[in-house]
Amino acid sequence: MPRKLSSIAADWWDFTTLDDEIIRDAAALTPEKMVTLSRPGFKVIMYDTLEEFYLAEALEYITAWKESTPDNPVGICGPIGPTEQLPLVARLVNDLGLNVRSAHFWGMDEWFLDGQEAPPTHPLSFEKADRELCFNRIRKELVMPDANLHFPKGDTANYRKSWEAGVGCAVMQGGQGDVKHWAFNDPPRRKGKYKAAPPTPAEYRQLTTRVVDLHPLTIAQNARTSGGGNISLVPTQAISVGPAETWKAGKVSIWQAGMHDNPFGQRLTCLMIAKKLPDAAVPMSLLADHPNVQFNYYRQGIGTCEVEMH
Repeated sequence: MPRKLSSIAADWWDFTTLDDEIIRDAAALTPEKMVTLSRPGFKVIMYDTLEEFYLAEALEYITAWKESTPDNPVGICGPIGPTEQLPLVARLVNDLGLNVRSAHFWGMDEWFLDGQEAPPTHPLSFEKADRELCFNRIRKELVMPDANLHFPKGDTANYRKSWEAGVGCAVMQGGQGDVKHWAFNDPPRRKGKYKAAPPTPAEYRQLTTRVVDLHPLTIAQNARTSGGGNISLVPTQAISVGPAETWKAGKVSIWQAGMHDNPFGQRLTCLMIAKKLPDAAVPMSLLADHPNVQFNYYRQGIGTCEVEMH
């Protein structure tokens, strides 16, 4: 049978085109059942307080950077969304006196405006957020040089080369958006060769860092989380780290506090990764094929899929 049309945007692929059985099974999951979905290569962890949640996220930076030496540099790839961990990273580096000058950092993504990346002066700039919330707060004698900070640009060549330069990425962190992306790995438009079916998981995994068109749901979400609901403020394109780079990371660690994706979405990708059901209409589900994935949840942010009228 042909795949369903999206109930959100008929010209796009997304999770509403999935089989009804997957939708029902995901909605029925409780937090307790989600924990039992852990398997070799996929671990589900629950945190009972936001303080513990964001501290654990910040500690992934510290653990990765502590591995780094001048001869064997190590880095971490991190998101904007969530951002609450970033000031904690700077505080930990400073208070521990941790020299991270040999360490590296990759920004996951950036807005694309007028044919180029959004400049750090743009109010929504991800590079601006990383610098102001973290790197500008680390003491100068401890922080890595600017050459070790890799932010995606409209010309992606140098960014892609930085993943081939002998620096190990210990962890790629991420959040999960409403459209079930990490970074801006959104599902594709429903056109051309992908009119009847989305790309195969193998095809999607070959994508490198690139400029992407954003699904309408992503635009609406970013207006809600970053722009006070002002959709006209949000760009319709972005630069995103690709699956090709993601598979170079030793570990993919996804952090879900309930601030970005909703109760259903948090359940859906957990189920699809656990059951190894990769589908490019749900990009996060492709991590089912990565050898080391960890989903981190704030228990109180998981919510419920029960119907409540408001």
